[in-house]
Amino acid sequence: MRAWRAVIDGSWHLQTRLDDELRAETGLSISDYHVLVLLSEAPERRLRMGEIASRLVFSPSRLTYQVAAMEKRGLVRRQPCPDDRRGSEAVLTDDGLDALRQAALGHLTAVRRYLVDDLDEAETEVLTRVFTRLQARLRTTR
Repeated sequence: MRAWRAVIDGSWHLQTRLDDELRAETGLSISDYHVLVLLSEAPERRLRMGEIASRLVFSPSRLTYQVAAMEKRGLVRRQPCPDDRRGSEAVLTDDGLDALRQAALGHLTAVRRYLVDDLDEAETEVLTRVFTRLQARLRTTR
């Protein structure tokens, strides 16, 4: 129970702190940032909405709301899928890529400050191993 509570409480505090700082410095939420990262790493800077929702563990309606808000700010645009007109894709705009680039250094610095710098090499390896295994198992059972 102590381990479980430590994971939950620590994760919430870390996510909240990172989100608060990112919003204050850049106007981006942590959710905005993660959508931008996924799109920046995707071929042609585009992904199907369902793929983004799956990777971020968002419901389809939550992702639709998220992308609509980002679209209003010019960070992304939605387009029909070229190979399946029933589906849609989110596409990273040049403004979205610029926003990501401007936010990245400050966000990564905060991640280091609040998490990475407090871990030794063995702890980093354990966290990586545990959460990689957990994520793989949870994705296959969803």
